[in-house]
Amino acid sequence: MANKPGKKYLAASNQVEARPYNLEDAIPLIQKIKYSKFDETVEVHMRLGVDPKHADQNVRGTVVLPNGLGKSKRVLVVTSGDKLREAEAAGADFIGGEDMIARIQSENWLDFDAVVASPDMMRSMAKVAKLLGPRGLMPNPKTGTVTQDISKAVQEVKAGKVEFRVDKTGVVHAPVGKLSFAKEKLLENANTLIQAVIRAKPAAAKGKYVKSATVCSTMGPGVSLDVTGYNQRVA
Repeated sequence: MANKPGKKYLAASNQVEARPYNLEDAIPLIQKIKYSKFDETVEVHMRLGVDPKHADQNVRGTVVLPNGLGKSKRVLVVTSGDKLREAEAAGADFIGGEDMIARIQSENWLDFDAVVASPDMMRSMAKVAKLLGPRGLMPNPKTGTVTQDISKAVQEVKAGKVEFRVDKTGVVHAPVGKLSFAKEKLLENANTLIQAVIRAKPAAAKGKYVKSATVCSTMGPGVSLDVTGYNQRVA
């Protein structure tokens, strides 16, 4: 049996009209109706006109948000040789090689938000793929987290690099900052993410690409966005 929404949620929800909003109006609205005591994450959700069961309709990519996410991600680098020093200089939080893989295996250690690996370590990384994969932590060349340029990868993650990927229901979910951000910074981050998803449209996707979109905070109600302009950009 589903939990009934609380009074505070209902009070916030009642301030959202049942109509699509421009992003410029939606962002200040979700900031206005917040009711929790912690600094919630702001998220964008986009329902796309793709069938993720087909490989040629997968939507996946990364984008560096211009204003970050409001917290510095803890980055694990798995590499060897001179790359260990490169990772340290770039500001990685945890650095190692086979020892880090063994720690993940033996302790179920997951005290990090992102993993960057050099190509030579990927055969060994396969040992922990079942643990990292479902959590979105497995390094991947497509997202720039399997690379020889360890320094660049670490700096991008620290700067607010966000990975987005369509789920099995055809929806992309991604964070774009904190409610405490200035409206302009949230707006810039959200626009940057939306443009990245639009650019990632697969050639095999036919018909309306962005079917619907909402913006919300962690605890707050969703605010529907007007997607007309988004579809004109990919027409």
